[in-house]
Amino acid sequence: MKIGLLQLNPIVCDFEGNARGIVQACMEASGKGADICVTPEMAVIGYPARDLLLREDILEKCMQSVHRIARETSGMAPLLLGSPWRFPDQQEQVYNSACLVHKGHVIKIFSKVLLPEYDVFDEKRYFCAAEAPGVFEFQGKVIGVSICEDAWNDEEFWNRPGGGVDPMQELARQGAEIIVNMSASPFGIGKHRIRQAMMSSLAVKYGVFFLFCNQVGGFDDLVFPGRSTVFGPEGDIISRGRQFEKDVLVVDISSPAKRDIPEHDYDVPAEAWQALVLGTRDYVRKSGFSRVLLGLSGGMDSALTAAVAADALGPENVTGVLMPSPHSSAGSIDDSMKLAECLGINTCILPISSLMQGFDKALEDVFAGMQPDVTEENIQSRIRGNLLMAMSNKWGDMLLNTGNKSELAVGYCTIYGDMAGSLAVLADVPKTLVYDIARWLNTRRGQVIPEVIINKVPSAELRPGQKDRDSLPEYDILDKILRLYVERGASVEDICARGFEAGMVHKVIGLVNKSEFKRYQAPPGIKITEAAFGPGRRMPLASRCFIKG
Repeated sequence: MKIGLLQLNPIVCDFEGNARGIVQACMEASGKGADICVTPEMAVIGYPARDLLLREDILEKCMQSVHRIARETSGMAPLLLGSPWRFPDQQEQVYNSACLVHKGHVIKIFSKVLLPEYDVFDEKRYFCAAEAPGVFEFQGKVIGVSICEDAWNDEEFWNRPGGGVDPMQELARQGAEIIVNMSASPFGIGKHRIRQAMMSSLAVKYGVFFLFCNQVGGFDDLVFPGRSTVFGPEGDIISRGRQFEKDVLVVDISSPAKRDIPEHDYDVPAEAWQALVLGTRDYVRKSGFSRVLLGLSGGMDSALTAAVAADALGPENVTGVLMPSPHSSAGSIDDSMKLAECLGINTCILPISSLMQGFDKALEDVFAGMQPDVTEENIQSRIRGNLLMAMSNKWGDMLLNTGNKSELAVGYCTIYGDMAGSLAVLADVPKTLVYDIARWLNTRRGQVIPEVIINKVPSAELRPGQKDRDSLPEYDILDKILRLYVERGASVEDICARGFEAGMVHKVIGLVNKSEFKRYQAPPGIKITEAAFGPGRRMPLASRCFIKG
């Protein structure tokens, strides 16, 4: 038996395009001899569709699309198709389902049992849970159908009580010899190793072939890596799809010789780079844009953002805007131009000295007798934000934000200024990882980012001689504290017990808590760590959760 895994990159609610992609992939797999094909979870509409799933017209289009795909694949192999589903006698209930379609008809429905509601997931808001998973017989084999989270509840692997129904155990009880898992499992640095070990252990535990078919592509803040994988009953990898791109993987279960196993680079900078490029490309294009612009400061963050954009969209579709002020060093211009030359992107220069003087004049009376402070520094940033947004509006180019996770965490950014943009490419990339990715990139591709930028002491150039370390701990220390507090949920006491100076810890955590309102108004960022700012982290804005030093 040959099974085709259709590793697809749908667009949310592009029913026409998604159906066309499914049919084409099914045709390709059938041409390679596939006896049955499988799509990722929710392939008909794209995952996550979020509150669009609450709309009656959207659900009706999903149902229509399932029947259309069934008709258009009628002469091909049977297809397990991921889609929302409503049963005729349960119109008020919506399930996350796998529809088995063959010869133009929907012949059986399997629905998701475990509905996650942690991190970025909120599936109980949209779906009803099935009581149990199901199986079907095909070519003398019993195939069990599971959907994403259904495979993530094994007590032995996680060494914790699973609670409730274990879908894998239930499929084994029903005699499954092959288990298919239709997934939309997002990317996270290092997550694939855990996912792979877990699925391998399930194959061994139940003595089955385990087939993981995963979605690929950028979906708002999430990136899905693909990497669909087939495991043999001994837990070995028989075949694996490509990473961070579409693929059609056909595997012969009857004679599972190992083949088609592309090497994947699991190094942190390599994974992060590929996720950022794919996430940026899909966010821009799926939003209807083809070109982007961003501010170039001569610093690391704007340099890496520009490099990601050039790789994602082509350098001809990227414009870097230089906006020197009286506080800008000569290097900020020269280094930005050198970067643009290395990347091949477009540039323009808009000096802002006269605009700063205009603001000073306009505010002269109301600020009389008051010394310059962070107010004037923020005005400088907001002038730049206004210019970038004006160009975005006039040209129809998407503005990319260049801030990193470390700055966003502690509020080292200006709301309505350098926080402007439609996508914050590095919003989940700590400053230390920004440097790691840049060095990795230069090692792999030559000098993409000039060494002078990598070696430069970080500075926002808000005033003469200003450096980031004037206001913040060194980034290697700051990022360790932030990782413990933001991503691991460690307390002040726990962090201090690890050897960090107490005053510094209190200051950093105080900055994190007091900056929540800024993050609430920040553009979406591409999630690559286990805990990103955004939908998966829901904090109150008006609270007493402040740590005083």
